[in-house]
Amino acid sequence: MTETLSHREKLLTLAGVLLAMFLGALDQTIVSTALPRIVEDLNGLERFTWVATAYLVASTTLVPIYGKLADMYPRRTLEITVVIIFLIGSVLCGLAGEFGPLPLLGDGMNQLVIFRGIQGLGGAGLFALAFIIIADLFPPAERGKYQGYTGAVFGTSSVLGPFLGGLLTDHGTGWIPGVAGWRLVFYVNLPLGALALWFILTYMPKLAPQETGKRLDYLAALLLLTGLVPLVIALQLNKATYGWTSPLTLGLLVGAVVSLTLFVLRSLRSDNPILAFSLFENPVFRAANVAIFLLGGAFLGLVIFVPLFMVNVLGVSATKAGISLIPQSLGVVTGSVVAGQMVSRFGHYKRWMLGGGVVLLAGLSLLATMPADVSYTRVLVYLAICGIGLGPTMPLYTLAIQNAVEPPLMGQATSASQFFRQIGGAITTALLGTVLTLTLTEALPATAQTAAGAASRTAATTTDSPTLSPELASAPTAAGPTPVVRAAFSKAIHRVYLVVIVLAALGWAATWFVPERPLRKTNEVSEPALAE
Repeated sequence: MTETLSHREKLLTLAGVLLAMFLGALDQTIVSTALPRIVEDLNGLERFTWVATAYLVASTTLVPIYGKLADMYPRRTLEITVVIIFLIGSVLCGLAGEFGPLPLLGDGMNQLVIFRGIQGLGGAGLFALAFIIIADLFPPAERGKYQGYTGAVFGTSSVLGPFLGGLLTDHGTGWIPGVAGWRLVFYVNLPLGALALWFILTYMPKLAPQETGKRLDYLAALLLLTGLVPLVIALQLNKATYGWTSPLTLGLLVGAVVSLTLFVLRSLRSDNPILAFSLFENPVFRAANVAIFLLGGAFLGLVIFVPLFMVNVLGVSATKAGISLIPQSLGVVTGSVVAGQMVSRFGHYKRWMLGGGVVLLAGLSLLATMPADVSYTRVLVYLAICGIGLGPTMPLYTLAIQNAVEPPLMGQATSASQFFRQIGGAITTALLGTVLTLTLTEALPATAQTAAGAASRTAATTTDSPTLSPELASAPTAAGPTPVVRAAFSKAIHRVYLVVIVLAALGWAATWFVPERPLRKTNEVSEPALAE
């Protein structure tokens, strides 16, 4: 039990968990800069978005199931399992196409898409279990400062990932004889994963949950997956090709609604539901997840559309556009760590959540009103402000939820918050992509649309995933985007950020309805903070 662990042992266990989490976070950004070379080598330009989509589908849909498993089986066993699954997926991704077309798997690009899905199976557990294990190690009164480090992990990975991906892709060929540089983007996970496993195997306790004596509801799990997989795929489809009213999109959405409805009905009758719907009776759980859903969408919308503005309005290179996100990442690290430390020292998490929302809204307002001739440096300042405002959303909403639920439901409650954050991002980016495309269609006459060429195609495809399109670098002409294209993209991005402001404002408003309860000083069930 965690009570028998020394503070040093807890910190060493935390180090292993954060290293494992860093693997999954790094993989979300490191692959994007390698994609142009990957699709060139594997001849898969028309399927490049599925490299990100396969990972996103798996890493989103499995989160609630991992949360339930964490309430049934030892956390240590699950953590070791997901790290191994992730590393196996990494090796397979690095080997994609090495042996030519394979039976059932197809060519190298198909192999990579499938293997990225396997990576995502592990990645879902890396994220979900990190917050659950931290909750086991530290009581809520201490937990804020340690969960704040998770924001630092995400921020660091978002800075290091694109740089490391570009370095390995451009200069890594030949470091291992006969191995292309882009394959090292996947193989680099192996030493990091080995180090994480060493910490976990050496220092992490068993962390067995309260004995349930019940089996996983496999039918409910199947219904959940058959509902979430088509939902995420429908959201990720390129809406320029498969619009919201296309037969494929509608079919996927209808199938998702049917399966998720059956999942809810099954869960209400199950004696061991994957997600206990009684959690929604808890006002903290209910309001915090609404805010997380909205703010998760605002965060991903911010990340995806800034590079489009940089390339197609300011005319900078794709590399410089990627670098522009570094100030935001540093802001997230700062906001997350400072908020976590302050809450652990003084309590009162709600004021930091609301304060972060005000800072975020200020930064978004600056982005939404910036002129087309805004300086590159000024955009970086605006992004840093947004990052500082977003920082407290990483640890504090999850902390509030964990503080308000009973320990036997900790896994389900924690994974639900992660799921709502991810699904909020998926839904929001799909809707924002539609706003962008419709505005470009309205603002660009037919002749200008033809002249824009790759730029308009980039706008239609980049919103499919949080990775940059391989066409992004070539979107502007050598002389930069034309005045018509600049004006069109400037108008479109402004509209996108007006929608993002609305989302952030609604998330901030929902935060007012999160009751603030005293942070518990132990992880025992019989705590007054659990009472209504």
